[in-house]
Amino acid sequence: MRTLAVVGGGAVGLAVAWQSARAGWTVTVFDPAPGSGASYVAGGMLAPLSEGWPGEDRVLAFGAAALDAWPGFAEQLRAVTGESVFAADETLTVALDAADAADLRTVADWLAGFGHDLRVLDRAGVRAIEPALARTVRAGLLASTEPAIDNRRVLRALLAACTSAGVEIRPESVAALDDLPHDRVVLAAGAHSADLWPGLPVRPVKGEILRLRHRPGVSPPPSRVIRARVHGRQVYLVPREDGIVLGATQYEAGHDTTVTIGGVRDLIADAEAILPGIAEYELAEANAGSRPSTPDNLPLLGPLDDRVVAATGHGRNGMLTLAITAALVPALLAGETPAVAEAVSPQRFPASPMPSLSPGGVR
Repeated sequence: MRTLAVVGGGAVGLAVAWQSARAGWTVTVFDPAPGSGASYVAGGMLAPLSEGWPGEDRVLAFGAAALDAWPGFAEQLRAVTGESVFAADETLTVALDAADAADLRTVADWLAGFGHDLRVLDRAGVRAIEPALARTVRAGLLASTEPAIDNRRVLRALLAACTSAGVEIRPESVAALDDLPHDRVVLAAGAHSADLWPGLPVRPVKGEILRLRHRPGVSPPPSRVIRARVHGRQVYLVPREDGIVLGATQYEAGHDTTVTIGGVRDLIADAEAILPGIAEYELAEANAGSRPSTPDNLPLLGPLDDRVVAATGHGRNGMLTLAITAALVPALLAGETPAVAEAVSPQRFPASPMPSLSPGGVR
């Protein structure tokens, strides 16, 4: 039997392990805390259109392909585990001032050129579908094809799916990829990937995120994902069964995952400008994670040498690109190069040699 080590047990590593086991590999996942890290604190938005901006054509194309991969992937998870992972069906981006409203129209026109038709709503149109939003909201951009998933349901389902497929999960760190005896290795260590492959263009970007619990008698959460820019800061509110996930700050702070007073203050103030009733919610959790980001905001999916395949660098779109990553990596391990994988090949950056020393392990 062909043996495969997957280094990293976040959502990407678990999804790759599951699909690789289904493709015939004998798979072992190495991670000291499987199902944790950035995957555990994610918002779960699947929004490549709403997050797009003119000029980011390659990011849009890969994101749209990633979104298309989700329905089949989610159905596979549901069939194996009984877990339904979707938390919302649509995404509404709103504008508070005239400049932001103009930006929404710019994005809508750009997307239309690629065949993606989003609805631009005026003030009345926004209130008609989400009446709890602030009266100061001027306009909205409705993406009816952009859902959201519950990241913790996804992690729970992936752990169960891996178990059902015979994947061995070892709660252990890996000090060096050369130490692994397996035939092939997938590097899916997220923001720590460069620790195991020095020079890999993946860096940690800190993101703080809050979980707000709905209380009896308080206005219910929006039925859609709500996105906005407030005082130049991006903010999103993602529905959950018990409330809202509110995110997210973004800092170049290395591997620091401390939740700061300033970060919490800004998130709550920005959210209240969009959804005034949020002030009555319970602050249930405050967390931070390190997103594994790359210079061009596309992941690294492809061979690093004849043994190691990268599946990392997913940045703030880890949940969006999860399903397509899980499909691409088994194909790459089989020596195939699907056309969609060309844009995310690690070879688009200067080659990084295999480390001869043993850097720090996965944390």
